[in-house]
Amino acid sequence: MRLIVAFLRLVRLPNLIFMALTQLLFQFCIYYPLYRGHVPDGDLTRFLLLLFASLFIAAAGYIINDYFDINIDEVNKPKKMVVDKLIHRRWAIAWHFMLSGGGIILTVLAVPFLQKWYLILANVFCVVLLWFYSTNFKKSLLTGNIVISLLTAWTILIIFFSKLDLSSAFTGEHYRFFRLAILYAGFAFIISLVREAIKDMEDMPGDARYGCRTMPIVWGINVTKVYVAVWLVVIIAVLLILQVYVMQFNWWLGIAFSIPAIIFPLLIILFKLKKSQKPEDFHRLSTLTKLVMLTGILSMVFFYYYL
Repeated sequence: MRLIVAFLRLVRLPNLIFMALTQLLFQFCIYYPLYRGHVPDGDLTRFLLLLFASLFIAAAGYIINDYFDINIDEVNKPKKMVVDKLIHRRWAIAWHFMLSGGGIILTVLAVPFLQKWYLILANVFCVVLLWFYSTNFKKSLLTGNIVISLLTAWTILIIFFSKLDLSSAFTGEHYRFFRLAILYAGFAFIISLVREAIKDMEDMPGDARYGCRTMPIVWGINVTKVYVAVWLVVIIAVLLILQVYVMQFNWWLGIAFSIPAIIFPLLIILFKLKKSQKPEDFHRLSTLTKLVMLTGILSMVFFYYYL
């Protein structure tokens, strides 16, 4: 039982549940309502295969990240370490390859190879990106943050592209589906950029000791705060514009959810950012940002009734 718990910690079970929830809500609250009566046979099976492919690849990414981060984690989060304390390094690398391979196999089973080969190639690329993120990118200025944010957005985009061909004319339902996919993928990308920068400020002690060139180390805390604040202002402004836009459709329940559950917490993060100095302060901001990611994704529920 102890090893099972350790393994679930290693693969970040709460994060995997969050990822699964994101794809499930996109499937059932956006795709199904938009295409009522036009969902092809076998779509649910293909979706579930793609969902588990995403989970396997993400879990493998978390494992390889911890595998290469042993020294840094001994400084930043010694009490949360699993690799080399509860699970041997050899087992960790074995699980990484098994889960990565399983994710690629499930992707091949989920999509027609000849028509959607690019999705299989994209997931292979995700595996490679996660490896190089753990070994190189996360220690580089901005590169690691952008990679993780792109992969977070891909969680939604892979479901979108699995439904439509690149050659499809984006008209009618297709165009609405495209706009909602871009909306949520864009939200996921920006909020991930914010959280990754906040985590960099939280992890400065260990990162600095082992030669990482993250944003707060290279540019300093104050410049990194400005960077985070700019992205927060951008996402808050976009969300406020969206609230005004959907008023014409009388989507009052969605607005009543979005303002207190998404926009207001983002404002709290923005105002608390200036006074944050210690790792504990940035940890609280990171947790609050993750909560906003959750409420943002939960807003898909309203589209089940609006579309």
